[in-house]
Amino acid sequence: MSLIELIAGVEAHEATLTVFNAEPSVTDELRAYFADRNIRIVDEQTASGPEEFAVLARDGGFVTAVPVGDLLPRSDGGKGGSTASEGGGSSGGRVGEPVLDHLDETMFTSYSRDDMVAASREIEDRAWRVGNGELHAGFQTLDVLTGETDTYDLLGGKEELDVHAYAAAEGAAPSVEHYTVHVGETAEIRETWFVAYDGGGYDQAKCALLAEERAPGEFYGFWSYDPETVDSIIEYLREQYGESEPTDDGGATV
Repeated sequence: MSLIELIAGVEAHEATLTVFNAEPSVTDELRAYFADRNIRIVDEQTASGPEEFAVLARDGGFVTAVPVGDLLPRSDGGKGGSTASEGGGSSGGRVGEPVLDHLDETMFTSYSRDDMVAASREIEDRAWRVGNGELHAGFQTLDVLTGETDTYDLLGGKEELDVHAYAAAEGAAPSVEHYTVHVGETAEIRETWFVAYDGGGYDQAKCALLAEERAPGEFYGFWSYDPETVDSIIEYLREQYGESEPTDDGGATV
């Protein structure tokens, strides 16, 4: 399964939150809060039934139902007048908890480049701290990779950490010493951003970030701490791009 197909599989499991008998402003507030999650927010009015409650469904099946007041912070626990104060919803937990607990919280629908860099750093830091295993990272183009050469030389300098970088042939291949550069000729390398760490022998340390750039500077994809998902991403990269022959350009491959 290709990288794009993996992302499409995530998208296919989008959840729906139906908000019943609430003011439009309430539904808009929920849409804003869950904007970066793989969830669609719709509203519906019924002739009878409680006001301001929400039903979460996925793949056509019921997941949970909660009062809207448990999803967003409310002033004095009353209706309307939501605040930006800390402390979560009216139930006292974190904001959105009754829905977030039923979602794969690693999914996101609109990350900027800054968001992607921050998320990538989390995985790179885990690989650095564990200090062994394999780290695979996609930079879209060689121009982007060139700006990360110092970081990846440092990571690759870990004696037991095998570091691989992937990029499309746009720009000059950087001169590298401690990691391998794979120059991909496929569209998915240009269109995706990924970082995957195999955990260095520890399933609990495995993690991956995979996203597709669907508009300039806007990424859709997912985090995963599931060992099977992380393994499948790394196995695909090995099979698709790992058999190329080294060039004379500082360890780059094509």
